[in-house]
Amino acid sequence: MDQKLSGKTALVTGASSGQGAAEARLFAQSGARVVLADIADDAGEELAKAIRDAGGDARFQHLDVADEDNWRSVIAQIGSEFGGLNILVNNAGIPLRGGNITNTSLADWNRLMSVNLTGAFLGIREASPLIRDSNGGAIVNTGSIAGLTGHFATAYSASKWGLRGITKSAAMELIDWKIRVNAVHPGLVHTPLVEESVDFVKALADQTPMERGATSEEVARVVLFLACDESSYITGHDIAVDGGFTDIGGYWRVLKQVMAQPDQRI
Repeated sequence: MDQKLSGKTALVTGASSGQGAAEARLFAQSGARVVLADIADDAGEELAKAIRDAGGDARFQHLDVADEDNWRSVIAQIGSEFGGLNILVNNAGIPLRGGNITNTSLADWNRLMSVNLTGAFLGIREASPLIRDSNGGAIVNTGSIAGLTGHFATAYSASKWGLRGITKSAAMELIDWKIRVNAVHPGLVHTPLVEESVDFVKALADQTPMERGATSEEVARVVLFLACDESSYITGHDIAVDGGFTDIGGYWRVLKQVMAQPDQRI
């Protein structure tokens, strides 16, 4: 595989499973030294070992992204052990199923925000000086189509809309440090977490123009592009990885049904 990240050190949060795991594997295959960070210690250690066994360079660090002191210790450890950091992927996030505005408790709201929004804020704040001192680099935030459209889960949607604001503000604030900041916004992705909701998966796939969900690897390839030097002139942007969902939404199915009828015109 093309060594697009050769000589780079990357920190990926939420890396023990799903999209984060796919990103960690792809980064290692692309030549990066990868630090996998998560609260799922056993799965993270196992994945890091699997990456090493496959010839990659990876290690695991316990990280609760909502914990300010934990962030500081992880960044300090990376600086001490590797001498720098080039890439941060803020992938860690949690859902809130059934979280409509009228039935979301303040405790649930605060917990979700602490991971999905505050976690990214702390990561950028703590990692940026080390990335600056490593001659700059890239930060990629993992959003969602819930941050590009209206969405029933109010707290989750608000956290992802907020992440867009952090992305754009940080991109401007950190540009003099040669740090690019972008966000990817996946639609339906087939991960263990999502697959638990069978009806949701089918309904969302039916409303996606490509009529399927993405694999974690498809999302990881976009993250890799934003993290490597091939995207050196891209910062402050939102990249949807959603099979066309946010392009025309449910309207595409109406068009498809109409155009399937004889002599129909639009």
